[in-house]
Amino acid sequence: MIIDIHSHLGNVLEYGGGSLISQKGVVMKRMFDPMTINETGLMRTYGLGSIPYAITKYWTTKSQRARNEMATLENLRRSIDEAGVDYTVCMPIAPYVTFNDLAVACVEEKRIFPFTSIEFSKGRDAWKKLAEDVSRGALGLKLHPIIQSVSLTDSRTMEALEAFEPLKKPVLVHTGVSCYYLGKDKDRNIPAYGKIRFAEEIVKTFPGINFIIGHSGLFQVNEVMRRLKGCRNVWVDTSVQSPLRVRQLVKTFGAEKVMYASDWPFGKRPPAIKIVRAACRDDRKLENRIFFENARDLLGLSI
Repeated sequence: MIIDIHSHLGNVLEYGGGSLISQKGVVMKRMFDPMTINETGLMRTYGLGSIPYAITKYWTTKSQRARNEMATLENLRRSIDEAGVDYTVCMPIAPYVTFNDLAVACVEEKRIFPFTSIEFSKGRDAWKKLAEDVSRGALGLKLHPIIQSVSLTDSRTMEALEAFEPLKKPVLVHTGVSCYYLGKDKDRNIPAYGKIRFAEEIVKTFPGINFIIGHSGLFQVNEVMRRLKGCRNVWVDTSVQSPLRVRQLVKTFGAEKVMYASDWPFGKRPPAIKIVRAACRDDRKLENRIFFENARDLLGLSI
């Protein structure tokens, strides 16, 4: 079985993004998509690190936005069917897509497991909403400091985590410096908020919360391994990492702490699956841990 621990539904970059979920017949615009090249090479960087991303940053951001705009329920179903994924964990990013948006989709599609997100504009009322969402089926909390423009070390984030800790649910945190907006909108996000030192601070401030380090830090994966090695409350996901990096993550954090993820629609599921299989080198027990058991156990699922 396969659980995708990190995916999205709806337009997570624009207000009212939940309305995309129910749309039909949505296809991606034709354009140069550097991510397709990266996926074909199983995200290997061939020693170049983030240099190709720096060179293609405009087109990468443009194509990632286009992928985001095809995150309908119809397309999600097609994606998991074609990839052979049994369940997918969907991450809202408030205020653009909320838990309420995902809850409606979950009625139609039982293979979706939803997380919740913080609407920071609502102040402390948002902390109460987190408990309400968990009571309605949210299996965890998603933080995206770049898209939400709120640092992980901001007092509002700290207060929210303090309120969330007693709920005993995991928190998936975007990590890694990345950009999502272009032109006149480029100031809507703060890429530096993805730096690993911010994640390190909340991980060590809240040892009672189990954190999932989204993308394992993107291009800052080595820093994730250096700063967070030995933290008992840290899990990592494999999205956008190469087979070599996945093996290094297993060695650093342990086989029980690494989970398969695609970051769909930003990433495609089949290449992400190939990456895990290449990393495991026919070790079926390890594959089962990464694809299914670790996510099932962390989320407390009875499947």
